[in-house]
Formats: sequence, C-alpha cells, structure tokens
Amino acid sequence: MSLMSKEQLKQWIKEKNMQSVEDVQSALKELFADTLQEMLEAELETSLGYTKHDTKNKKTTNSRNGYSKKKVRTEYGDVDIQVPCDRAGEFEPTIVKKNQTNVTGIEDQIIAMYAKGVSTRDIQDHLQQLYGIEVSPTLISNVTNKIIPLIKEWQNRPLQAVYAVVFLDAIHFKVKQDGAIINKAAYMAIGIDLEGHKDVLGIWIGENESAKFWLHVLNELKNRGVQDILITCVDNLRGFSEAISACYPITEIQKCIIHQIRNSIKYVSYKDIKKITSALQPIYKAATEEAALEELNQFEQTWGQKYPLIVRSWRTNWAEISTFFKYSPEIHKLIYTTNVIESYHRQLRKVTKGKAIFPTDEALLKMLYLATMDVLRKWTGRVQNWGQILLQLSVQFPERV
Repeated sequence: MSLMSKEQLKQWIKEKNMQSVEDVQSALKELFADTLQEMLEAELETSLGYTKHDTKNKKTTNSRNGYSKKKVRTEYGDVDIQVPCDRAGEFEPTIVKKNQTNVTGIEDQIIAMYAKGVSTRDIQDHLQQLYGIEVSPTLISNVTNKIIPLIKEWQNRPLQAVYAVVFLDAIHFKVKQDGAIINKAAYMAIGIDLEGHKDVLGIWIGENESAKFWLHVLNELKNRGVQDILITCVDNLRGFSEAISACYPITEIQKCIIHQIRNSIKYVSYKDIKKITSALQPIYKAATEEAALEELNQFEQTWGQKYPLIVRSWRTNWAEISTFFKYSPEIHKLIYTTNVIESYHRQLRKVTKGKAIFPTDEALLKMLYLATMDVLRKWTGRVQNWGQILLQLSVQFPERV
C-alpha cells in the first residue's frame, strides 16, 4: 500500500471504522510497514533486473532467496519487516541498510530536498524513481510543516545583549494571498557579536518594505535580549534611521554606499552613467571625511547643474553615509556596504529561484528558514581581522564593549 494524500487518508480511516487515536496510530504503523515492504521489494527487483516469476526476462544467474526478519524504528513506532534476500548475497538495500534499525529518514530526505529548493513535483519524482512510492503534495507539505515548531523556537530564541554590527535588509517574493498574487518582503537581520561570529537573528514576512515594520523588527530584537547595537548597516529606505533611533538611540547608522550610488544613477541618462559612477568614486574612496567633502564639492561643480538631485541626496544623507570614515580600514571595509547580508541573500536566491510564487507566507518562511540553516552551518569562523576590529571598537565605545 502506497502513501496516501490527506483526503485518501481520511477516507481510509473512515472505511476502517477507526474510533480512537490509538486505532489511527496502529493503522498508520501498519500502512508504513507495508510501504517499506513494497520499497524493499522494488529495490531487489531493480537489483536483479526482473520481476518475480518473470523468468523469461531473467538475464542473471542470481535470484531471490527468501527473507530475513528485522525490527526497525519508524515515525509511527517499531515495526517488523521482511528484508528480501538474493542467492548470491549481493543485494544491499538502500531504504533499510544493513545493520540499520531506524528508517525515519524518508521525512529527512523530503525536508533536505525542500531545503535545497527542489520543487514538490521533483521530490515526488525522486521518491517514485528511487523507492517506487507515490507521495502527494499534501504529504510533502505535512512533512515540511513539522519544522514549523522549530522555526517558532528559533525565531523566539534569546539573543546576545550586545552586537558590534547588525545588518538590516529585505528581499521580495511573490506570495498568494486571498486569491491574489502580491509582493511580500522578507525582512532579515544579521548580527556580528563581540566574538566576531555572524548569525541570522531572525526572518520576518511582511507586506512591502516599510520603516514601520522595521521598527517592529527592532522592538522584537530588543524583547529577545538585544540591549545595544554599536553600528547598524542599512539601505536608504525612507524613515529607516528614525526607526533605528527610536529603538536604539545611541546606535551609529551606516547607510550603504552601493545603495546610495544606485539611487543616484536613477536620475542619470544612460550615456552619463559611467561618467557619474566614476565621478562619485573619489568621494567614498577618500582617506578622510574632509577629503571626501572636497570631492563632493568638486562633483557638484562638475555635475550639480545637470543633476542637482544627486548632489542633494548625498548632502541630505551625508551624516549616515560618512560614518565609516571614523573607523580603521578593517571596520571601514566591513560596514560601508551591506555586502554581508547581500551575500546571504544570494544564497537564499539560489534556493528560491525555482519558486516563482509561494502559496502562503508559511511556505515562504519554511524555505527561507531551511536555506538559512544550510548557510549557518558554513559560518564557522570569525570575521576576518576581528582582533584588530574589536580593539578599535573598544577604543571607540569604551563603556559599551
């Protein structure tokens, strides 16, 4: 008996006239044992190259040779199975390996494939080809739903009291809601603690990107124990700085230079883009803030009449664009762009690129969480030159580090 869809399972329970939870659990255990048995039979058939009793198509001297009994642990409890054997002793099943007594891995395989962005259809095809079982989209959804409590626990875990740097940014996805497809923002926060280790502090799904929602995110970080952030690195979203100051009033804000340049060239005709980006470069590559302001004045003399909005934007945002000039080259390199979080976003995009539309916020959150867990497994070391960076921070923030 193959694994069933949700509706088929309901009908099966009804036909079996099961009255209690124990009845259902026992029946599911029996169903799963039957499924395992089918999978083992299918594996032996593939290994031998012919179906049972089909001697006409037999092209091997090897053959079936009875069964060996085995007790294994499943998601539904311990079950007894009959492992098929071959006369030559060459058959090594993969679904229940030799000496393996735990077969809860099917669900692990589904979750692992889902974490890599494998589509539901491809997960179905994989299990069909490898094990000869049919799984419904509902079953895959139910299996991946088992991580929801883990997501909630992770999203609400206590955080450290002080973070040296926190990067805040959002990426956007299309999600179905009330029969319509709308753009949703996935808000992300990456923190670097005083030991120099990176961590994703949380993922929040909201409609569009707004300073109001970022204030909600920051308040949640505070409620989870973050008492102080030395520096935040953000894009140029309107109202973002006010939201940060409302929650962390003494935190220094560094607006991303790359975002500032992107915003600047919105106003530029195509033929001038390369000239403008080259003319802006001496500003943010200057050795000191004074030298940078001189370069900005020079830019205004050359381009200010043609593109006054660019000059106005740089001068309006200067206090938070120029924050990095206070620090050493090591800190400068770390904070003047949001490259840390954008690199993380690229990893997420690799996983989600096959999903044009997510059916629910929860489906999006599941995939982002699983992809994030893969990323975090690779974040084992400290930020480069952390010893020097921490020394600089301890001088800059003597009462807070």
